[in-house]
Amino acid sequence: MWPFSRAEKRADAAENPQVPLSDVRVWRSLFGEWNGVAGVEVTPETALTVPAVWCAVNFLAGTIASLPLQVFAKTDKGRESNDKDQLYGILHDAPNEEWTSFAWRKYSMVNTLIHGRSLTFIERNKAGRVMNLWPLDPLKCMIERREGRKRYVYEDGGRKVVYAASEILDIPFMLKADGVSHVNPIDKLSGAVGLALALEQYAQKFFLNGGVPPLALYGPMKSPASAGRAATDIAQAVRDANSERRNVLIMPDGHELKPVGVDPADSQMVEARRMQIEEIARVFDIPPVFLQDLTHGTFSNTEQQDLHYVKHTLTQWTKAWEQELNLKLFSARNRTKYCEFNVDGLLRGDFKTRMDGLARGVQGGIIKPSEARSFENYPDAGPDADKLWMQGAMAPMDVLAKGPVKQPAPAPVNDNNEDEANAA
Repeated sequence: MWPFSRAEKRADAAENPQVPLSDVRVWRSLFGEWNGVAGVEVTPETALTVPAVWCAVNFLAGTIASLPLQVFAKTDKGRESNDKDQLYGILHDAPNEEWTSFAWRKYSMVNTLIHGRSLTFIERNKAGRVMNLWPLDPLKCMIERREGRKRYVYEDGGRKVVYAASEILDIPFMLKADGVSHVNPIDKLSGAVGLALALEQYAQKFFLNGGVPPLALYGPMKSPASAGRAATDIAQAVRDANSERRNVLIMPDGHELKPVGVDPADSQMVEARRMQIEEIARVFDIPPVFLQDLTHGTFSNTEQQDLHYVKHTLTQWTKAWEQELNLKLFSARNRTKYCEFNVDGLLRGDFKTRMDGLARGVQGGIIKPSEARSFENYPDAGPDADKLWMQGAMAPMDVLAKGPVKQPAPAPVNDNNEDEANAA
């Protein structure tokens, strides 16, 4: 009687009449797909299938890649942008003829975040001048210490090259106690990522099965073979009902279906998946609002999370990049030049806030009008804009204590000129 049609003999435990129904192999063969998610495999590739991990890696790497990376020269008056230097073009525009600066920095940060390390080879000419920067695959490199010196053994196909530490830009996620090996965040925190993968897989199986949880069949079954055929027919019947949009499943007399475990609502699967977003946000030290989780987001705390991201998360990565670049690319004996990220664009705020801040800086003699205009990419306004200005009513406090400050008398006006102006 349907749905227990005869099926072909299988070699597994459920089809072996010599195996009793109490054998765990029978139930593992029937429901192994639902219970196997605890052993989900976590690799950098599978971790990127988790939307929260994808968003965190893409967001943080994209931010580092999009920041202006400039070269400055120290002067007697402070510093000035050295955009004519060759390294400025390499860092700001293109590290080599194949990569843009954005693509190179994003590629490097992605490797740091999912593999734990990024490596870039520094190509120099015979005079020691930096000519190109070439990103390397960190999975093909072995890092070791020989005679107290760190070296990088890189194998690409049949070619094996040994690089000194001064030839490699090395950005690790975190170093171990030996100072050579690194910590891979995906491997170290595979439990949090694996749980997110398990919840994802369970949700896929649940809805693929028409929203029906694992079921237990009760009824007269004489052998493990008949139980296996019954389980196969029930699963096919559920899929057919789902595809035909039927809400009723007919059962033979004397048989009954009952759900095994709890449904997603009782197990709080939605809440668990949301919690994993917060866990992954902790792994990469990113506020959850940047992973598109606005559950606890408000107008005020979202802005504060933005500041937290720039001040704490982004600052440590920009500092790691700057110090590695300054150490390897510029002469250790001549520190007149250095590179630095510009994060001002991330803190610009809305138009009114920017204008108020710039106006206060100009009126207080802190910045020049020309500098304020350059922040907004406005053209030069002439020589007067390249001076420091201050409101005329301001004076030192010791001067104000002696009495009102006398303002300079206005320039005399020529009566003839005044008459001509009135007539006009």
